[in-house]
Amino acid sequence: MKIKHGLISCDSHAQLHKDTWVSRMSKAKFGDNIPQLRETTDKAHMVRASDKPVERWFVHGKVVGERGTVNCPTVMHDPLRKTFPQRWDEVPAIVYDPVERLKALDRDGVDGEVLFANDPVQSSTFFQGDAEFELACVQAYNDALAEWREVSDRYVPLAIIPYLSGVEAAAEETRRAVKKGHRGIMMLAEPSMTRASLKHFNDTWWDPLWATCQDLGVAVHWHAGAGIALRVPRWKGFTPNQGQAMGPAGGFSVQAQFIPNLIFSGVLDRYPRLRWVCAETGIGWVNYMLETCDHEWERRHLWTQGIVTRPSELFKRQIHVDFWYERAGIELRHSIGMDNIMWESDFPHSTSTYPESRQFVDRTLKGVPQDERDQLCYGNAMRIYGLA
Repeated sequence: MKIKHGLISCDSHAQLHKDTWVSRMSKAKFGDNIPQLRETTDKAHMVRASDKPVERWFVHGKVVGERGTVNCPTVMHDPLRKTFPQRWDEVPAIVYDPVERLKALDRDGVDGEVLFANDPVQSSTFFQGDAEFELACVQAYNDALAEWREVSDRYVPLAIIPYLSGVEAAAEETRRAVKKGHRGIMMLAEPSMTRASLKHFNDTWWDPLWATCQDLGVAVHWHAGAGIALRVPRWKGFTPNQGQAMGPAGGFSVQAQFIPNLIFSGVLDRYPRLRWVCAETGIGWVNYMLETCDHEWERRHLWTQGIVTRPSELFKRQIHVDFWYERAGIELRHSIGMDNIMWESDFPHSTSTYPESRQFVDRTLKGVPQDERDQLCYGNAMRIYGLA
């Protein structure tokens, strides 16, 4: 990847083509259960009254997501960023076509982007069927996204993993995906909260996956709520914009609970070279969380119970966080750790800074020395994802 603009987004979302799963999964084996867009006039799946059919993602015969076809309000020419396309033909090509999307990167002054999932891939989407179905869905996704990197090395794909087939299958899919060009995996923060049959995150049952990622030099990623529904129920009296504004403002709260869980689980001490990345949560909350962890570690003498390294030192050694518009977090950058912070645009979601990322970066990093700015905006990303 060549650095021209001085920005790498470490949290953007790749929308795969609507026919991705239909074209890659066995029709004879999975039939109409294959993830696909279908028309529906069911009022339960409409965001507004309409006589026209809308399209929704169906996975194993169940609707996944009810706001629209694709989460891409940033590019829908809506100044309030509340519009979700209701049919595939309304989705701009710069969202799902990797060739066209390069134009969006250039318009926004972004050199490259780390690609998280978009519709219909959300946390437990592929848990609708059995282990064989989930694995086929996962592999279709990973294969399709790997092809984006064949289009351009400005794309840094992240793989999703299967859960229902067991941890060895997850490790094997990680190895397969990395061979195809993926630079990390996405992970549920607490798998057992999503599927009762799955082991708790802290269980050593997961160690083969951690060992695989450490050996391959790829990071494990948590995104926003990391698949865990820990939030205040949305009030029905909110407008769409009010309801949507709640998410980002409190989005850090899940990872603010799960990073301490990661620190005190012993995983970081067992796998000291394994990196973790927390996206779409900002950074202003990190110092309070770390000071609290250090305080508890000291007061409870946790080094006598297997947690031999101070929590803040573990964080600086292995955990990374992203910012995109907050000024206060940048003022705290040195105490968080200059090696631990990266920039994101969140394209094409509603909180994205597109197409004004340069202006947001200039405002957020006002007064920051150029060498530090370079490190935060692209240097750390190049190191963590091996892009140099």
